[in-house]
Amino acid sequence: MGENPTRGPDTVGTQPGVAPGPAGTPKTVGIVWGLLVLNTLGSAGAKTIVPLPRSLIQMVTMGSLVAAFALALAVNQRVRIRASAYVLLLSLLLVSSVISSASLESGMGALFRCFRLTLFVGTLWLLSRWWDGSLTFVRYHIRAYFAVLGSVALGLLVSPGKALPGLYGGRLVGALWPLTPPQIGQYAAVIIGLTALLVIGRRTDRTSAVLVIVPSLVLLALTHTRTATLGLLLGLALAIGSLILTSAAARRFFTWAVLISTVAAVGFASALQTWFLRGQSQENFSSLTGRAKVWNALLAEPRSAAQQAFGVGLGDKSFGGLPIDNSWLAVYNEQGLIGVTLVALIIAVLGGVALLRPPSLQRACAIFLISYCAIASYTEAGLGDASPYLLHLALAASLLAAPARAVQLALPEAPRRHVPRWARRSEVK
Repeated sequence: MGENPTRGPDTVGTQPGVAPGPAGTPKTVGIVWGLLVLNTLGSAGAKTIVPLPRSLIQMVTMGSLVAAFALALAVNQRVRIRASAYVLLLSLLLVSSVISSASLESGMGALFRCFRLTLFVGTLWLLSRWWDGSLTFVRYHIRAYFAVLGSVALGLLVSPGKALPGLYGGRLVGALWPLTPPQIGQYAAVIIGLTALLVIGRRTDRTSAVLVIVPSLVLLALTHTRTATLGLLLGLALAIGSLILTSAAARRFFTWAVLISTVAAVGFASALQTWFLRGQSQENFSSLTGRAKVWNALLAEPRSAAQQAFGVGLGDKSFGGLPIDNSWLAVYNEQGLIGVTLVALIIAVLGGVALLRPPSLQRACAIFLISYCAIASYTEAGLGDASPYLLHLALAASLLAAPARAVQLALPEAPRRHVPRWARRSEVK
């Protein structure tokens, strides 16, 4: 389905009557994926070493999305796409978002966010041509987010005070690019999980894996992000569990993980509890750091039938000036019950397809990503708009796609030509 830049169009080298199979993913596709990652970094966060105007940050992130769409269109000029239930459901969510935002209850910014989501979904459609169940996009994902974490680590080395500000309770933030602790924790957890699975599947060497996993674990610990940590542990447990019956490496990894976790839980129980509570009171912890108050107020808000069905339009995922920090309630507020239904279908369809696939490394990576996003959706928003979570799920969809194979085309039978008797006699002679 794809084009090999060293061989030209994908019709080169194929036999007559056989449709061209995948000829390799162009390098431009990896650049497009990196630009999508840059777009989903957002523009809000801690104060950076060099103050960056928010308008400049938004220009960079939005410009990266426009560039991603343009490059994807350039590399897929014939607009060849693959059927994808995930992107189809995203397209329906986009339609629902446009309907809810048309009333402008959330201001003109809602229409701008719809435009952004349109480019995001359109780029995914263009990239779906190269979704063939391979690990190509997993490597793109790890490289892109490891580069982001590299900027976080560099900011920590240059200015520890800015990277560990008291405003965030000493938690790690982005000092070069405005990133919050939950963002950094999410990126670290995702690439740790994916890299660990590549090691189990023997698709990368241990040295390269250590260079990725160890620094990412340090950054994850410095963020004190409970959601990312739980998502990593539970997601990896489910992913490795899907490989236990068919992989000896998975069984060894699972055994050592259980042993190390047990020793850590017994020997470092006090330190782990201190890290987990982050100095919060029992009341603050039980209310999920104040999130429950916002959730209760949002659910108690009177709504018309149209608002319940379609929501109030895409916004900044806040209610009453406070962040919602729950994907399901954020979608309910902005895209209504229709949006909640579509997001639930996305998770259910991807999860169902993953369960129906035979055990494989690709399936395990997809299970990790789906379960991580489902777990994080309880305390993080992002499943209803262009975000890293939708990008994680897009990666899962690419892993679950059936491999493209050459298909014999049904060619029309050539009509028989009448050969005169004298011509047939001459051929015999």
